[in-house]
Amino acid sequence: MARSWPPSVRTGCPRAPWSASRTWRRRSGPGRTSAGGCGGPRRRCIRVCSPRGCEWSGATTSRTPRPSSSVTRGGTGEPRSAAAALARLRGGPVPPDPPQRAAEPGAQSSLFEPQATALPLADLLAVYAEQQRRHDLAEHPERMRLLTAAESAGMLVAAEMNRAGLPWSAGVHREMLHDLLGERYAGGGEPRRLAELADEVSAAFGRRVRPDLPADVVKAFAQAGIRVRSTRRWELESIDHPAVKPLIEYKKLYRIWVAHGWSWLQDWVRDGRFRPEFLAGGTVTGRWVTNGGGGLQIPKVIRRAVVADPGWRLVVADADQMEPRVLAAISRDPGLMEVAGRESDLYQAVSERAFSGDRAQAKLAVLGAVYGQTSGDGLKNLAALRRRFPRAVAYVDDAARAGEEGRLVRTWLGRTCPPAAGTGEDTAEEAGIPAGDEDPPGARQWVPGYASSDARARGRFARNFVVQGSAADWTLLLLAALRQTCAGMAAELVFFQHDEVIVHCPEEEAETVVAAIREASDLAGRLTFGRTQVRFPFTTAIVECYADAK
Repeated sequence: MARSWPPSVRTGCPRAPWSASRTWRRRSGPGRTSAGGCGGPRRRCIRVCSPRGCEWSGATTSRTPRPSSSVTRGGTGEPRSAAAALARLRGGPVPPDPPQRAAEPGAQSSLFEPQATALPLADLLAVYAEQQRRHDLAEHPERMRLLTAAESAGMLVAAEMNRAGLPWSAGVHREMLHDLLGERYAGGGEPRRLAELADEVSAAFGRRVRPDLPADVVKAFAQAGIRVRSTRRWELESIDHPAVKPLIEYKKLYRIWVAHGWSWLQDWVRDGRFRPEFLAGGTVTGRWVTNGGGGLQIPKVIRRAVVADPGWRLVVADADQMEPRVLAAISRDPGLMEVAGRESDLYQAVSERAFSGDRAQAKLAVLGAVYGQTSGDGLKNLAALRRRFPRAVAYVDDAARAGEEGRLVRTWLGRTCPPAAGTGEDTAEEAGIPAGDEDPPGARQWVPGYASSDARARGRFARNFVVQGSAADWTLLLLAALRQTCAGMAAELVFFQHDEVIVHCPEEEAETVVAAIREASDLAGRLTFGRTQVRFPFTTAIVECYADAK
């Protein structure tokens, strides 16, 4: 992995291949492995700078371009542990991966928790060597090596974030719940404010209605002569009925009570920290997920409980208009790169070139190109965008066409989309390589968009995949670079979500962290996309409370 990083992000820290960062983190315990940028004086640790996580490397290289008869290649959904890779390498039976650890609030590793098979160092080195060989088979070997390094670093960052935890004030959280929901009733029933709203809804309908049951609400509206298909807010707001206002308020507060109420607080917040289990690359595009706790769905009203420790601050950083900037970098469209080379509002600049200064229309057009809105006004906007930025639109159009034809597409660094439903790993073709004559067998059926056999749905997914996946590649390198830039500081990476990063640090380090984020963004852009004029600016805020950042 070391050769994948420039000297500016290398240090004299230990490096080693191992099976999975999260396994080492759970086994090692406090004071024995890195925690949150080493944690400064707050805890002792050995800071591992650049691991080679064989499990995630295996997942990344499992769909490198068609090495005719490689027995080490695992297909989509197949076991990806180091032991599985070794079995494929030697032609033996492939062991299943251990089951995902249950998302138990505040849980520590159980003595009887299933663990991955431990491999001797010699076997790990053999798996590592095979991964290096597979890198050489990629269309862009150096990019694939960089992606593998970034995935390994991302797993380490996730493990450190899991250990550090997001600062959380249980007292502030309880006060908010009391203000929003009222008193709690014995026996776990609905709190006072929800009970009052439920009574208002029932009174408006003239009979008892359960507002927490959508079917009951739809039936009540039908009896009132109003046909609704769902209880979604946008549909309810179009109805003139006295039950609408208390019903919308009930639904909002009910979600808070169920998802982040007193039970959630008791289960998930320990010693002033909320610790969801971050899983790097948990989706097919490479975006992160959490295993329990709803760590990536913290409502704005609940963010008031995310409070820095005394004398510390939260540095909250949001990447500005990340997807359009990524599209500029991967498409190499001269006009869009020129626009994305500014740190000012990208949508406003696009509007001045193609939409007579209408920023809202420009934003809809750019996002429509990325997400596949090609009907109605979306088609007209796309045509205007194509005239000004032809290479950018052609890039996502080509990806969509490849997806519709059942071919595979890749991110800039080489992450590969899953094959279409009904298409085996060996029959899915690379974009740009002619597909075979034989149609995939099997009847059409509904499947998630990323593996849909519906041509249009698959095309929309592929169009989005090349942008979102490339953005995920960039954010991995951003996190790795930020972690290295903050080495030696007390600052801790404590939260990451798509295009947002939170660093918890002493007040005197806050401005240094802001500069580190800017430096890491520039470095990640150069590493991922090469030297282009595209910039990836961040909006940063130094706050004591997360809610004050926006």
